[in-house]
Amino acid sequence: MKLAMPLSGIRVLDLTRLLPGPFCSLLLADLGADVIKVEEPGRGDYMRWYPPLRDGQSVAFNAINRNKRSITLNLKSERGKELFLELVKGADVLLEGNRPGVMDRLGLGWDVLSKANPELVMCAITGYGQAGPYRDRAGHDLNYMAIAGALSLNSRPGEPIHPLGVQVADLGGGAQSAAIAILAALVAVQRGGSGRYLDVSMLDGALTWLASPLALVEEEGRTPAHGGHRLTGLYACYRVYECADGRFMSVGALEPKFWEALCGALGRPDLVQEQYAEGERQERLQRELEGIFKSRGRDDWAAELDGPELCCEPVLELDEVASHPQVKARRLIEVQPTGLEIAPPVRIREGWRTLPPPRLGEHNAEILAEVGVEPQDLARLAESGVL
Repeated sequence: MKLAMPLSGIRVLDLTRLLPGPFCSLLLADLGADVIKVEEPGRGDYMRWYPPLRDGQSVAFNAINRNKRSITLNLKSERGKELFLELVKGADVLLEGNRPGVMDRLGLGWDVLSKANPELVMCAITGYGQAGPYRDRAGHDLNYMAIAGALSLNSRPGEPIHPLGVQVADLGGGAQSAAIAILAALVAVQRGGSGRYLDVSMLDGALTWLASPLALVEEEGRTPAHGGHRLTGLYACYRVYECADGRFMSVGALEPKFWEALCGALGRPDLVQEQYAEGERQERLQRELEGIFKSRGRDDWAAELDGPELCCEPVLELDEVASHPQVKARRLIEVQPTGLEIAPPVRIREGWRTLPPPRLGEHNAEILAEVGVEPQDLARLAESGVL
């Protein structure tokens, strides 16, 4: 017997744009939720138009908006609000990413929506949350990571701090935190509880990822110098080393057994006892490994250190990732007609891909038919600016 997808029957109205909210709803959609993107007529999610485009739509948009349907609604019009409230009555989740107060000003705040649907789970993803002196402040991932202290870790001694290459606060602090909170709230509702409002802040989420380093700073009473944190270059056993060809190897041999195995593979058993040496001894150890890795190219080292107990892997460039044997074996990356897709991080027997990324307003007719809008009324609604 074929099993239903885990979130089959759950409907999500997604008002968000760009990255954090759409990535959150992607996680839910891949698990079977019916995600409806509610978009501004004529414009939609801004990421739709972010180059490069494929068939007139951004490949970046396509990468995070599969398995969703799209409807256009002007929420500033009275008829648009009425139709939206009808959709809310049949929804389980409402996801929004406006600045605090915007939904209230539209007349679609929590008080209104919870009356329309007492079991609704409403989740708001914002940069700084619904309270505090920064609640109305604009920001991006770089800013949230800066305040959380994470950005200060991204440097080497004597070098400037530089941005991270992935949006940790957006995706980890915002999108994944929101998805977890939504799933927990849905469980509570299904157990007989009422709907609830979820306040998800990207800064808050990013800060939780700093729990361990902040606890160490508090206990030790000092902030490590740039590049001097346990995971940012303090120890030779956990660093990135440049090779002879200008490419890099990652060394993550933190546990003594892995460090011993690495030293054996390098032909330097004399370095085993130096793993956590301090001061000048640690600096000498780092220089030793720098010289060792500089003696050969990255791929030579990758072949030489290809063992299950060494914790050494080549630093791949983005155009090399798809050909890695583990990535290929897990079928993590596939190229679809709409562009590249990355498989969900959770594998379930029921599969995951069903719908391609939607065109703007592609599903207006079928979604609005569920709330009583006749096909002949669609043109009139579009002409009046509602759709």
